[in-house]
Amino acid sequence: MAHALPPLAALRAFEAVARHANITRAADELHVTPGALSHQVRGLEELLGCRLFERRARGVALTPQGQALFPGLRSGFGQIREAVEALRALDGQQVLVLSAPPGFTSKWLAPRLYRFAEAHPRIELRVASSAAYANFGSDGVDAAIRNVPDGRPREAGLVYEKLADVSLVPVCSPRLLAGAKGAPARQRLRRLPRIHDDQLAGRPEMPGWDELWRAAGLAPDVAPVPGMHFSSADHAIDAAVQGAGVLLAHSMLVDDEVRGGRLVRALDVVLPVARSYHFVCPARKRALPAVAAFRDWLAAEMARGAGAP
Repeated sequence: MAHALPPLAALRAFEAVARHANITRAADELHVTPGALSHQVRGLEELLGCRLFERRARGVALTPQGQALFPGLRSGFGQIREAVEALRALDGQQVLVLSAPPGFTSKWLAPRLYRFAEAHPRIELRVASSAAYANFGSDGVDAAIRNVPDGRPREAGLVYEKLADVSLVPVCSPRLLAGAKGAPARQRLRRLPRIHDDQLAGRPEMPGWDELWRAAGLAPDVAPVPGMHFSSADHAIDAAVQGAGVLLAHSMLVDDEVRGGRLVRALDVVLPVARSYHFVCPARKRALPAVAAFRDWLAAEMARGAGAP
């Protein structure tokens, strides 16, 4: 005889806590208090007769029993979400959840999204900005824009479509470059304060200042010039606009600032990077109308190149 299923609310509570490995974040997602969520999980454990989590100082970890339960529930709730989305699509209501890097979202994507909204008024776009790659199985994400190293193995079940190559260019405020007088441009540039995007650090495929100087025909640094460090590309670009120093930046992310005159190319040098922007989605979602519409729009925007946002 089949056993009765536990309450759906308790199963949903467990799935959220297991996915976040944190009760507070799961409670925020489900719009309940951490205490109420903990009560639901304890009730589920009592009903099943086993512990599902080990409580730790900085979160929770699944027990072997919890590890056995989690994959099926994660898949099941994912299918429920997709079924609801399919129903909304029949009524002309479509929701597209997109994951994209913060700097790309702020400096390139967001200024252009009004054109997508004008072309597809029936699609509600929800952008989740994160430096980490989204988990398509558990994060409720339909598609993503990823900055991927060339030659990196692709994840099974996902479709990757290349959008654009990545390159770096040195930029700074025009008034900062104009104020560094009394020496040839290349030499005075070396004396300016530097702004560092720390997301680029530690990646072997990313060129740095020494590569820039070599490309410009100059000797590498003897003693690095002190400067500012930022953990986000958009913050580093904002600091450069305000004249804080010279930045080695993603060319695509500073195109609008350069065209608007808020930044200038400090040297006529472009450093290619062995990385590319890709549109990524699960293979099963590639043909969904909202996913296909955004993919086509995004490719067209990339092809516009120098078109003003």
